[in-house]
Amino acid sequence: MTNPRTHVVVLGGGYAGTLAANHLRLRADVDITLVNPRPMFVERIRLHQLVAGTHTATVDYGTLLGEGIQLAVGAAEHINTAERTVELSSGVILDYDYLIYAVGSNTSAPEFAYPVGEFEYAQRLRDALDELHPNAPVTVVGGGLTGIETASEFAEQGRRVTLVCGGVLGPSLSRAGRRSVAKWLSRLGVDVLDTAVVSEVKPDAVVLGDGSVLPSAVTVWTAGFGVPDLAARSGLRTDELGRLLTDETLTSVDDARIVAAGDAAAPSGEPLRMSCQAAIPLGAQAANTVLSRIAGTAPAAINQAFTGQCISLGRSYGTVQLARRDDTPINVALGGRVAASIKELVCKGTVWGIRREAAKPGWYRWLKGGKRPSQPVHEAVTVP
Repeated sequence: MTNPRTHVVVLGGGYAGTLAANHLRLRADVDITLVNPRPMFVERIRLHQLVAGTHTATVDYGTLLGEGIQLAVGAAEHINTAERTVELSSGVILDYDYLIYAVGSNTSAPEFAYPVGEFEYAQRLRDALDELHPNAPVTVVGGGLTGIETASEFAEQGRRVTLVCGGVLGPSLSRAGRRSVAKWLSRLGVDVLDTAVVSEVKPDAVVLGDGSVLPSAVTVWTAGFGVPDLAARSGLRTDELGRLLTDETLTSVDDARIVAAGDAAAPSGEPLRMSCQAAIPLGAQAANTVLSRIAGTAPAAINQAFTGQCISLGRSYGTVQLARRDDTPINVALGGRVAASIKELVCKGTVWGIRREAAKPGWYRWLKGGKRPSQPVHEAVTVP
């Protein structure tokens, strides 16, 4: 008698989803479909380079996905948990036995501003910059890592860049990390407004909270990320940002057939920092949860740790902020050309690791021992 095969649909072909799809190949009796809105993998950590023209920020899925994984290009519109189906924007309906929810995060911006956190937005921003005079003023709003990297990339090319931080430069960094970043931003010629906030964006200017007006031929908005509302639209419980609520095994609190990973996951209501550093181990652990359920064994609680943050400051400089395993920064940072080389190695190594997992499922290992809230591991509902 032939054993029935299990179909797993992975929603989202970013860092978490792609790694999860490859990891699922540990079982030969699993059929895997990866759903992604685009036909290519986007290196999101390089989108600021795409805008500046120093990298394509894309990789062919043919080089990343393991043998037998089916790629379905399209946006997921609705999850029918009763029927165990996903409806795509194309009208295609996919059946699943298990679903890995790895839709990632998204960005938005006010009128007259350009977000940079998604591929199509980055392309639109690049087109706008290509039409500018090299000396035209550019404003980047947001003092987080995306804003810092974007402002640096532009300034290295000789553009006049103002970075409006809205409070503090590099809020996720230590004092040493902020000093390092500020030093290299200054060397690149970026005008940093640490405490200023933007109250309005106009077609050719930004208005600050104190009423002053900065000329701005292009305004780039990097102040915050959101999450696609697919889970909420499908009747699944989410946190206030829209991340899928799960237990510590990454299983939805509403449906044990749905497991989350990456930026769109909120295990025990305490999500990890949105980053590929968090997403890739979450992808592997989400796949392990599904594999455990198929095998009829209890899935493990998530266990992963952080090492720090790598920030590129153009192609020549960088800052590496060291951290404790719980993602708390320590007051130690490495800056300059060596840090830039480390960041580039991290970017290349991320793609290489996904390829390696495709070639040898189960190869991927991650750092463990990060502190998590004290939460019980439980079965939200019994797997029918």
